[in-house]
Amino acid sequence: MLNYIIRRLLMIPILLFGISVMVFFMISVLSPLERASAFFYYPESKKLRHYDNTEALGLNIPMHEQYLSWVLGTPDPETGERYGGLVRGNLGFSETGKMSVTEVISNRLPITLELLLWSTIPMVGFALWMGIKAAKNHNKFIDQLFRITAIVSWSIPAFVIGMLLLLVFYCKLDWFPPGRLSLDYSTVIHSDTYIIYTKMFTIDALLNSRFDIFLDALKHLVLPVITLSISNWAFLLRVTRSSMLVTLQEDYINTARSKGLSEKYIVKKHAAPNAMIPVITVGAVMFSDILNSMVVTETIFNYPGLGLFLTQAAIGFDLVSVAGVIIFSSFILILGNLIVDVLYGVIDPRIRLY
Repeated sequence: MLNYIIRRLLMIPILLFGISVMVFFMISVLSPLERASAFFYYPESKKLRHYDNTEALGLNIPMHEQYLSWVLGTPDPETGERYGGLVRGNLGFSETGKMSVTEVISNRLPITLELLLWSTIPMVGFALWMGIKAAKNHNKFIDQLFRITAIVSWSIPAFVIGMLLLLVFYCKLDWFPPGRLSLDYSTVIHSDTYIIYTKMFTIDALLNSRFDIFLDALKHLVLPVITLSISNWAFLLRVTRSSMLVTLQEDYINTARSKGLSEKYIVKKHAAPNAMIPVITVGAVMFSDILNSMVVTETIFNYPGLGLFLTQAAIGFDLVSVAGVIIFSSFILILGNLIVDVLYGVIDPRIRLY
């Protein structure tokens, strides 16, 4: 297992190299000034460094040298000291955020993670429970009900679900507002008495014993969580159901039944763990779909995470910001796939990774 993990970790730089090459050629079609924002950024001044010509910008050199400058950093023409570079965590300057892309990701990632955290609970929980329940009651009423529900949910785009929820529960009923927090609490969270631990309002509110802020932040999360969950749980339900149906017909399951074991015990101890292998595989693939849904969901509900920032950057033709988020998201996806592969061996001891 350890050797497998080490090999996979060594592959990460190779994969990121391939991604960076594709992103760099996307940036290469920009104007000189737009391209410069991906190369030059001074943290102390938080301003784009401007030059008078492409030679000073270093954009007249061959493309492979420009790529190396982008990755390793650009030398200052006066001091020779290198600035920026992907290896130093510099993803360029964001005209949309008016700061470095790295700072934008640092500020907005916890917001997106908070939405993802609260969405994962109902998305995974309901999908697994309903999938197992449907498989245990194959072709019965509850199975047909769950199947129809999953098909309908899977067929409706996330933006349609979000707009309908916003129309009914905010515009008509005024129960669950968009955004992230009521304005009444904005001064509280920026006061000296309120300590920010994670930049996640729900968690920080609990750690500060401010249950009023927690409930308000949770109220703003209800509609985005439902939208993100519905648009992704349906497929996971169908996969869980299919996997459980196949597993429940295996010989070792019939042997367990012949021994007089209860159906509940068989499902919990024998069928469910083995049926989770395909579910985990699909879950890893679904992660990229969740990121796409996150962009739509955050935009609809004006939730200021990475998804909304990506939309704003794309609308403003801020391709440097888009490229930076793409590289960061690719790194997260690669790590996520590694974690999923390791989970195979944890869930099913029969699987050995070499």
